[in-house]
Amino acid sequence: MDDASGFEAFFQRLCSATDIRTQADLARELDLGRAAVSLAKRKDQVPARWVLDLAGRYGLDAKWLETGRGSARPKAAGPGPEYSLVPKVVARLSAGGGSFETAAEVENHYSFRSDWLNARGNPRRMVLMSVVGNSMEPEIREGDLVLIDQSKIDIYSGGIYAVGVEDTVMVKRIEKLPGTLVLHSDNTDYAPVRLSGDELLSVRVIGKVLWASREYH
Repeated sequence: MDDASGFEAFFQRLCSATDIRTQADLARELDLGRAAVSLAKRKDQVPARWVLDLAGRYGLDAKWLETGRGSARPKAAGPGPEYSLVPKVVARLSAGGGSFETAAEVENHYSFRSDWLNARGNPRRMVLMSVVGNSMEPEIREGDLVLIDQSKIDIYSGGIYAVGVEDTVMVKRIEKLPGTLVLHSDNTDYAPVRLSGDELLSVRVIGKVLWASREYH
């Protein structure tokens, strides 16, 4: 294998462009056991899913992360140094029963003012996702584009979060009770979802929703 595409070169590039510093950090970021990272290092191969996932989370160019060619972050035509690019991923958030479209592949980038992003969280951990379904109306509607900060996973009751439950991802207002999470919909046609006990093991908070936009037709 080309050294530039091997595990060590990939890991050095990742460390240079993110706050990941150790293989344990990498395993934690990918929600994997450390053995999976050790195996990839022994084989000197990096799974494509890891590249796409990390590129999406940190706003990196996937080709650069995989091969070292090009620049770490995609260049957009137009924005000056006071703007930052936020990746939009293929995955869609369900405002309904749950979306199975969870691919982390980056399909586009959008420019935001850097000072605006920095005032709200960690721009390097932000992604944009589209919403399908009407369970969060009127606050968030089907077709809206939402900005998510994946560094904000601590739950504050009443906040709107992107959350994964088993194999689905959705957007909900979360209430945290002793031993229980309640996923609320703003649309009163949808009943709250209560999760407790072993059900909590299947829940992962993807990040906090910071902003939403919509197009009018």
